[in-house]
Amino acid sequence: MTTTAPTPEALFAKIDGKELHAVADLLAENATMVFGNGEPLVGREAILAANTAFMETIAALRHRIVDSWVVGATTIALTEVTYTRLDTREVTLPAVTIWRVGDDGLIVDFRVVVDLTPVYAP
Repeated sequence: MTTTAPTPEALFAKIDGKELHAVADLLAENATMVFGNGEPLVGREAILAANTAFMETIAALRHRIVDSWVVGATTIALTEVTYTRLDTREVTLPAVTIWRVGDDGLIVDFRVVVDLTPVYAP
Protein backbone atom coordinates (compact mmCIF):
# COMPACT_ATOMS: atom_id res chain seq x y z
CA MET A 1 0.00 0.00 0.00
CA THR A 2 1.04 3.58 -0.63
CA THR A 3 1.21 6.41 1.90
CA THR A 4 1.33 9.29 -0.60
CA ALA A 5 -1.20 10.31 -3.22
CA PRO A 6 -0.41 8.87 -6.66
CA THR A 7 0.70 11.33 -9.32
CA PRO A 8 -1.09 11.30 -12.67
CA GLU A 9 2.08 9.95 -14.31
CA ALA A 10 2.36 7.07 -11.84
CA LEU A 11 -1.34 6.21 -11.92
CA PHE A 12 -1.68 6.26 -15.70
CA ALA A 13 1.52 4.25 -16.16
CA LYS A 14 -0.05 1.47 -14.09
CA ILE A 15 -3.35 1.70 -15.96
CA ASP A 16 -1.69 1.78 -19.38
CA GLY A 17 0.42 -1.23 -18.38
CA LYS A 18 -2.76 -3.03 -17.35
CA GLU A 19 -1.26 -3.46 -13.87
CA LEU A 20 -4.71 -3.63 -12.35
CA HIS A 21 -3.66 -5.17 -9.03
CA ALA A 22 -1.12 -2.35 -8.63
CA VAL A 23 -3.91 0.15 -9.32
CA ALA A 24 -6.13 -1.61 -6.77
CA ASP A 25 -3.33 -1.25 -4.21
CA LEU A 26 -3.73 2.53 -4.56
CA LEU A 27 -7.38 2.30 -3.48
CA ALA A 28 -8.85 2.40 0.00
CA GLU A 29 -10.76 -0.78 0.87
CA ASN A 30 -14.09 1.09 0.68
CA ALA A 31 -13.20 3.30 -2.31
CA THR A 32 -15.86 4.32 -4.81
CA MET A 33 -15.43 4.61 -8.57
CA VAL A 34 -17.71 6.05 -11.22
CA PHE A 35 -16.72 5.47 -14.85
CA GLY A 36 -18.61 7.56 -17.42
CA ASN A 37 -22.31 7.33 -16.74
CA GLY A 38 -22.03 3.91 -15.09
CA GLU A 39 -23.31 2.96 -11.69
CA PRO A 40 -20.93 3.65 -8.81
CA LEU A 41 -18.64 0.78 -7.90
CA VAL A 42 -18.00 0.38 -4.19
CA GLY A 43 -14.98 -1.39 -2.74
CA ARG A 44 -11.53 -2.29 -3.99
CA GLU A 45 -12.56 -5.78 -5.19
CA ALA A 46 -15.59 -4.52 -7.15
CA ILE A 47 -13.46 -1.84 -8.82
CA LEU A 48 -10.76 -4.38 -9.69
CA ALA A 49 -13.33 -6.81 -11.14
CA ALA A 50 -14.99 -4.11 -13.28
CA ASN A 51 -11.67 -2.80 -14.59
CA THR A 52 -10.48 -6.32 -15.36
CA ALA A 53 -13.66 -6.93 -17.37
CA PHE A 54 -13.24 -3.61 -19.19
CA MET A 55 -9.62 -4.34 -20.12
CA GLU A 56 -10.75 -7.57 -21.79
CA THR A 57 -12.81 -5.49 -24.27
CA ILE A 58 -9.80 -3.54 -25.61
CA ALA A 59 -6.33 -4.48 -26.80
CA ALA A 60 -4.53 -1.55 -25.15
CA LEU A 61 -4.78 2.04 -23.98
CA ARG A 62 -2.43 4.92 -23.35
CA HIS A 63 -2.93 8.24 -21.64
CA ARG A 64 -1.40 11.54 -22.68
CA ILE A 65 -1.62 14.03 -19.85
CA VAL A 66 -2.70 17.40 -21.22
CA ASP A 67 -2.81 19.11 -17.83
CA SER A 68 -3.32 18.28 -14.17
CA TRP A 69 -4.10 20.09 -10.96
CA VAL A 70 -3.90 19.17 -7.28
CA VAL A 71 -6.37 20.93 -5.02
CA GLY A 72 -5.98 19.76 -1.45
CA ALA A 73 -6.61 16.01 -1.44
CA THR A 74 -8.04 16.02 -4.97
CA THR A 75 -6.18 15.51 -8.24
CA ILE A 76 -7.76 16.43 -11.58
CA ALA A 77 -6.15 15.17 -14.78
CA LEU A 78 -7.16 16.24 -18.27
CA THR A 79 -6.02 13.58 -20.73
CA GLU A 80 -6.26 12.28 -24.24
CA VAL A 81 -6.68 8.53 -24.11
CA THR A 82 -5.89 6.37 -27.10
CA TYR A 83 -7.75 3.06 -27.01
CA THR A 84 -6.62 0.23 -29.26
CA ARG A 85 -9.66 -1.81 -30.12
CA LEU A 86 -9.59 -5.58 -30.46
CA ASP A 87 -9.65 -5.09 -34.26
CA THR A 88 -6.44 -2.97 -33.86
CA ARG A 89 -8.14 0.33 -34.81
CA GLU A 90 -7.21 3.21 -32.55
CA VAL A 91 -9.61 5.78 -31.12
CA THR A 92 -8.39 8.83 -29.18
CA LEU A 93 -10.81 10.52 -26.78
CA PRO A 94 -10.67 13.40 -24.32
CA ALA A 95 -11.14 12.40 -20.69
CA VAL A 96 -11.06 13.90 -17.23
CA THR A 97 -10.04 11.76 -14.27
CA ILE A 98 -10.57 13.00 -10.73
CA TRP A 99 -9.39 11.24 -7.59
CA ARG A 100 -9.51 12.17 -3.93
CA VAL A 101 -7.28 10.56 -1.33
CA GLY A 102 -7.74 10.00 2.38
CA ASP A 103 -5.24 10.86 5.10
CA ASP A 104 -3.31 7.66 4.33
CA GLY A 105 -2.82 8.66 0.67
CA LEU A 106 -5.14 5.93 -0.65
CA ILE A 107 -7.77 6.86 -3.21
CA VAL A 108 -11.24 7.04 -1.65
CA ASP A 109 -13.14 8.46 -4.63
CA PHE A 110 -12.22 7.91 -8.30
CA ARG A 111 -14.15 9.33 -11.24
CA VAL A 112 -13.53 9.06 -14.98
CA VAL A 113 -15.48 11.33 -17.30
CA VAL A 114 -15.33 10.01 -20.86
CA ASP A 115 -17.72 8.87 -23.57
CA LEU A 116 -16.54 5.45 -24.74
CA THR A 117 -19.16 5.15 -27.51
CA PRO A 118 -16.59 5.67 -30.31
CA VAL A 119 -14.43 2.83 -28.97
CA TYR A 120 -17.23 0.32 -29.56
CA ALA A 121 -18.73 1.85 -32.71
CA PRO A 122 -18.63 -0.34 -35.81
